[in-house]
Amino acid sequence: MTLVEKNQIMDADALRRVVTRIAHEIIEKNQGIADVVLIGIRRRGVPLAERLQAKIKEIEGVDVPLGVLDITLYRDDLTTLAYQPVVHRTEVPFSIQGKKVILVDDVLYTGRTARAALDAVIDIGRPKVIQLAVLVDRGHRELPIRADYVGKNLPTSSKEVVSVRLLEIDQEDRVILNEKVE
Repeated sequence: MTLVEKNQIMDADALRRVVTRIAHEIIEKNQGIADVVLIGIRRRGVPLAERLQAKIKEIEGVDVPLGVLDITLYRDDLTTLAYQPVVHRTEVPFSIQGKKVILVDDVLYTGRTARAALDAVIDIGRPKVIQLAVLVDRGHRELPIRADYVGKNLPTSSKEVVSVRLLEIDQEDRVILNEKVE
């Protein structure tokens, strides 16, 4: 199976505007940034969380604490994976007790990654609230999970794949809709 590029959903400018909008929405919904912390879900959720942190600092003049979450061991498909999973470090160097935790990820699909992230966060501490920010919500939920902040709702078919490409990892900023071809 190969992936064929079908459509570009966002270019670098659109991605920048989405991050700016989500940062404003986070500030507004939480009535400021008191007790707000950002936690990026590895892999592409981390640079997105870093961008949100920078944008919030630009708007509010304050650094919001930033953590990194590895959900590998919390995945519900871990025993079905054919490869040996690589576990990275979770780095949350602050207490989340009583905080407003914003989980950040690139794509919301079935909801299973978000569920695993919720389990991982609860193992770290007991936040006041957990909110979810995603760049793209593509539908097809298998669990009752929804994002609080969405860059773009993109209805997709099961034969399509949303590829988020970020400068920090992929040397370019864009979101692409690919199609699986047998």
